[in-house]
Amino acid sequence: MRITRVTSADERDAVFPVLRQLRDHLDREAFEELYEPMAEEGYRLFAGYVGGEPVAVAGVTISTNLYLGRHAYVYDLVVDEDHRSEGHGAEMLEHVHEWAAEEDCAAVELESGLWREDAHRFYLDLGYEKYCYSFKYDLE
Repeated sequence: MRITRVTSADERDAVFPVLRQLRDHLDREAFEELYEPMAEEGYRLFAGYVGGEPVAVAGVTISTNLYLGRHAYVYDLVVDEDHRSEGHGAEMLEHVHEWAAEEDCAAVELESGLWREDAHRFYLDLGYEKYCYSFKYDLE
């Protein structure tokens, strides 16, 4: 798999069908409206291609906090449903790990929905530690 950073609107258009498999509440227009401020805040989008077709997507930011220091946070990670269990997710995360290390990060962090038990096993098998719960409070 060839992994590159997604930078253009055409590249985003090409990877959106894969990303939508994770974020199915988004249409293309809503994605673009959200993408612009996210990119300004440091969101980076990476895509993995096999035979010129996108098969994996990861959306990542770098931030600093008191408990992890400088770290990469994976907001989005998805492999096309026709290409799952082929090693692309692990390869994409390895790319994120290497990129984060080059960016002087101390850790890579992500969240996964409570119902995504297969994903949890995948992350644990890759050496991730399940160390906290994440809570949200809707303001609307």
